[in-house]
Amino acid sequence: MARKSEPDTLSPAKAQAALKSLRTNIDKLDLQILKLVNERASLAGEIGRIKTDHGTEVFSPAREEEVYKNVLDASKGPLDEITIRAIYREIMSGSRALQKLLKVAYLGPQYSYSHLAAIERFGHKVEYMMVGSISSVFEEVNRGHVDFGVVPLENSTDGGVSDTLDMFMRLPQLKISAEVRLKIHHNLLANCDQEHIRRVYSKPQALSQCRNWLSKNLPHADLKDVSSTAVAAQLAKQEPGAAAVASRQAAVAYGLRILFDNIEDFAHNETRFAVIGHQATSRTGSDKTALMFRVPHNPGSLVEALDVFKSNKLNLTWIESFPAKTGSQEYMFFVDFEGHIDDPKVKRALGVLEGQCEQLAVLGSFPLATVSE
Repeated sequence: MARKSEPDTLSPAKAQAALKSLRTNIDKLDLQILKLVNERASLAGEIGRIKTDHGTEVFSPAREEEVYKNVLDASKGPLDEITIRAIYREIMSGSRALQKLLKVAYLGPQYSYSHLAAIERFGHKVEYMMVGSISSVFEEVNRGHVDFGVVPLENSTDGGVSDTLDMFMRLPQLKISAEVRLKIHHNLLANCDQEHIRRVYSKPQALSQCRNWLSKNLPHADLKDVSSTAVAAQLAKQEPGAAAVASRQAAVAYGLRILFDNIEDFAHNETRFAVIGHQATSRTGSDKTALMFRVPHNPGSLVEALDVFKSNKLNLTWIESFPAKTGSQEYMFFVDFEGHIDDPKVKRALGVLEGQCEQLAVLGSFPLATVSE
């Protein structure tokens, strides 16, 4: 009977030689990549000079989405989409900063979900300003202290974020320039064991998104609302017997243990954030438009308004009602639909809606975003 041949294995000496050769090739590729990235940055700098001469905005969500699409369509692996997007996000962030260092406000402290959403959109080469409330984000943008702000708009579990909707009513002149869709994974953070936890801090929305898990696993703990998940992490670090519902990044930043991960009640928990500013975003062909409108307080007026979208074949992707604060029982309606304000059928629909609504504001057209982990 013939003996089975053993698979070839490298001797230790040959293995070391192979590793050295592979690493040498990687070093050569790194230098090529560095050269090309810097050449790309030089071209971006030239674009910046042209933009400056013609008064064009530095931040172009439509162009950045085009870059992502080009590289992702061309990629054959083995790197996955998340990794490629992260690489190009930082390349574009650094290149953009050669043109202008953007200032971006968010609800802090650092490593709140708003902060993570801002990094997902703008990268790290940005001057970030953390503020204490959603209203402060709007005010900083409105006063021109920052170029953009990042605010939570809606959550797939809890719906619209009331503070954000309220501020759009107060400052309808601000526009949504882009959106960020962030998969939200909540974690229980603490530096004590589960049985010693007496208080759990987090933002109200985060506690709400984990209410079933918390009631089952920490039935005797007091749930305490704070302004952000990052503030909750700070408090959990300082107070004995305290825990926080927050992000994994907050655990690392504030030196807390992750006792339990992914404690959100629904696996597909997602928050959509709006990038707010003063500039309009050009058409990409894969866009959404956001509106805010109020109809007369008459029977059928809302149905008539919604029928405008149907008759113009505009697919609604979000609708939310919010008290109009007019002194009577009226509501402001917030909607998103597929299409850009420059599309003929969108212009036609808006023309009809203007005649039907007592108040109508276009909050912006912006590229459709994919969900980020």
